[in-house]
This record gives sequence, structure tokens and C-alpha cells, in this order.
Amino acid sequence: MDQAPGSRPDGTHSGLPSCYRHPGRETGVRCTRCERPICPECMVSASVGFQCPTCVREGSGTGHPPAASQPRTLAGGSLTDDPRLVTKILIGLCVAVYLVQMAVGDRFTNSFELLGRAYVPVLGGVEGIAEGQWYRLLTPMFLHGGVVHILFNMMSLWWLGGPLEQALGRARYLALYFVSGLAGSALTYLIAEPNQPSLGASGAIFGLFGATAVLMRRMRYDMRPIIALLVINLIFTFGWSNIAWEAHIGGLVAGVIIGYGMVHAPREHRALVQYGTCAVVLATVVVLTLLRTAQLT
Repeated sequence: MDQAPGSRPDGTHSGLPSCYRHPGRETGVRCTRCERPICPECMVSASVGFQCPTCVREGSGTGHPPAASQPRTLAGGSLTDDPRLVTKILIGLCVAVYLVQMAVGDRFTNSFELLGRAYVPVLGGVEGIAEGQWYRLLTPMFLHGGVVHILFNMMSLWWLGGPLEQALGRARYLALYFVSGLAGSALTYLIAEPNQPSLGASGAIFGLFGATAVLMRRMRYDMRPIIALLVINLIFTFGWSNIAWEAHIGGLVAGVIIGYGMVHAPREHRALVQYGTCAVVLATVVVLTLLRTAQLT
């Protein structure tokens, strides 16, 4: 296909131009307003044909302010130029913290891993959530116990996180990730021995597993791949020693609940239902933490 006069040059393969936002994707569809080539991911339905996200976001020719024409994700979030940005940042944070662990040593890890209540020799005192260190419910999500541990978790985060971030939008995706991780930490704190340390992003990642399953069912995709992968991970969870299965199960249950609230919320009260679901799960985390703290003190 020849370029329209005056359009910007596009790299072409087999005669087709590439999407203006995804240079590697050939397409024969152009925006009805600016005539930029757009791939299926970038097509926003219009009264006639399709528009590109830029024209819709800017409200080009619509007579409405840009916010009124803001394209939305399946869950109501805003479309962005980089739908994996938050996932990349989370991976970068985990890698950066792991490098600090390697550089500083056990003192750093022991200061931030999940711990109910125990004497920690390297810190010289009794430490743990029961001692008021509630941050230990959150910080373990960025700690890892070795190269294999962080490599496996980051691969899972990349594979699951990107599509979910694109489907939910950044704010909803972050809420899912952190609340699922906190739910995994809370269940670990409640059930595990108080002197048993725990660390890793697995609780949050199992939350992504749960939400992905809900999303795939909502989209009527073939569920067998995600179910098979989840079963394999659960076999590893209960089949290997030194794995905090409580974090995995807590994150998974929270992910299913939050995911359902995210993708099935009615349009007219979407944000209220979505963030309300997160608030209910977060309130449960607080209650479980208070109960366990009362037991240990």
C-alpha cells in the first residue's frame, strides 16, 4: 500500500505500513481522522471506522474536551503509550532491592523480611510484626532469597503483569498487586510459626494469577493454559519445602476476589465497586493482622 500524500514515512514490510505506536506490527487500517496506521490494539471504535488513541485522547474534531473522549481499558482505566510501564518499574525495584541484599548482607534482609515475632541475633533484639513493625507485611514483596527465586518471580511478573496492566489500567493494576501481596503476608503472619521468616513477591504474583483467570473467563478465552500453569505452581507450592504456601494461597484468593470486582463491576458504579472490593480485602488484612498480634503479645 502506498503512503498517502503528506503522511509521515512508515517502515513497511510486504507493502503494508507499521502501526505508529508499535513499529513492528504491520496494518492496513488507518485512523479516520489523522490517517495514522493503527494495529488492532490501538483501534478505538468510532461512529465511522476507527480512530487512534492520540486523536481520541485529544478529542480531535469531536467538539468535546479531551477527558470526555479519553479511551478506556476493559476495567475503565486510561490507555497509555506504554501499557507495561508499572510492571517494568516493579521488576526494576525488585532487582534493585536484591542487589542491595547482595551488597549489604543478612542485616538488611533480616530487617525487612516477614517475621511474626522472634529474636534476631544479627539485629540484637526481638523483631517482628507483633513488635509493631507492620512494614514487614509490605517490604518482603521486594526481597528474594536467591538468583533462581528472583528470576522465576520476575519472569512470572512480566508474563502475567503486562497483559493485566493493559486490561486494568495502572492504578487498578497497582491496587491488585499490592493488596494481593498484603493478603499473602497477612495469611502467612496468621498461620506460620512466628519465628519463621518469609520473603518474595510470590503472594502478589499469585494474586495476578487469580485475576488473570477471572479476566480470561470474562473474555471467554481458553482457560486450560492458565489453569494448567496454576496447577503446576500449586504443586511446587505444596511439594517443595521452604515455600511459604500461606502467601501463595492468600495472594491467590485475594487476586480472584479483586479481579472479579475489577472486571465485573457495573459501568455506572465501576470505580466504587472496584476500589471498594480492594478496601474490603485490605480491611480483612488489617483484622487478621490485629488478631495475630493479639495472640503473640
